[in-house]
Amino acid sequence: MSNNAGNTLIALIGGMAVGAGIGILFAPDKGEKTREKLKDGYKVTKKDLKYKYDGLTTEMKQKLSTAKMDLEGTYKDILSDMSHKTDDVISFLEIKLAELKEQNAKLQK
Repeated sequence: MSNNAGNTLIALIGGMAVGAGIGILFAPDKGEKTREKLKDGYKVTKKDLKYKYDGLTTEMKQKLSTAKMDLEGTYKDILSDMSHKTDDVISFLEIKLAELKEQNAKLQK
């Protein structure tokens, strides 16, 4: 979970707890009505938290999928680049080998 989302979740839970405490202390209604209001508030907060959690989960899955695709693309680019460089090195070594063979043939005459 990102730091921002974590802070939001902590602030939401903290606000919910403080609001519930203040509501109970200053409630003009009977205990039964207050408990019903608390249940309703809990249900709304629970739905809101579930919605935010689902949103964060979807967002993280999308980011991970994108990162995976970027990593695979980078890996393929590196392999392709290394293949070309390997071909260049082999060509260079073949040229040098041919030159050495020529020099050796001249020296052997």
